Amino acid sequence: MTNRFTNSVLTLRAQQVSESRREFNARGGKMDRCEQCLIAKHYCICDGVEQAQCDAAVCMLMYHNESFKPSNTGRLIAEIVPDNYAFRWDRTDPDPNLLALLNDPRYQPMVIFPATDVEDTSRVITEVTHGESKRPLFIFLDGTWREAKKMIRKSPYLDSLPVLSITADKLSDYRLRVAPHAHQLGTAEVAIMVLALAGESDAATKLETHFMKFRDAYLLGKRNKGQPL
Repeated sequence: MTNRFTNSVLTLRAQQVSESRREFNARGGKMDRCEQCLIAKHYCICDGVEQAQCDAAVCMLMYHNESFKPSNTGRLIAEIVPDNYAFRWDRTDPDPNLLALLNDPRYQPMVIFPATDVEDTSRVITEVTHGESKRPLFIFLDGTWREAKKMIRKSPYLDSLPVLSITADKLSDYRLRVAPHAHQLGTAEVAIMVLALAGESDAATKLETHFMKFRDAYLLGKRNKGQPL
């Protein structure tokens, strides 16, 4: 099972589109967007995107229609980290391929989530150790903050996994350097810190560059309603 050099979030999105009985209309749904980056075509950021050298794998567990949203940043992670996976979250009927991935002996899966909201604190870890035979598999709960809390509390298949939590000092350092806003960080922003913590400096740097381009282009397209300056 491998998704190397494939953007699994866009694959999931295409699958959901083909299975949907009705069209999903996100905000700005009438804007003429690039099919790859979902940014207004005049501000497309696809040129120059470089995949990273990365020994870790990532999995986006996406709440319901999250893959449709142009503002979603999980797909940015999948463009940078070659070994990437994405699944639609389901409380009682998880994708069999997700369960197979969680039990794949090549990987050490861990859920990314704040320690302050984990009921069983014995699951919490704050460092990433690289085993000789297993690669880290970072599982990102991709949705709003309320949806992410629902996912971690109502997913029995995640209950036995360790929870990697970003410490307050690393969070503060990131906010000072890149993200001065006060609201919850997006999935890609959390991934930048997780990859840096795991020693994946090439992936962290390239994802940070890609995210900042995305943030600027997304806001420009939104402000100008997709029209060129």
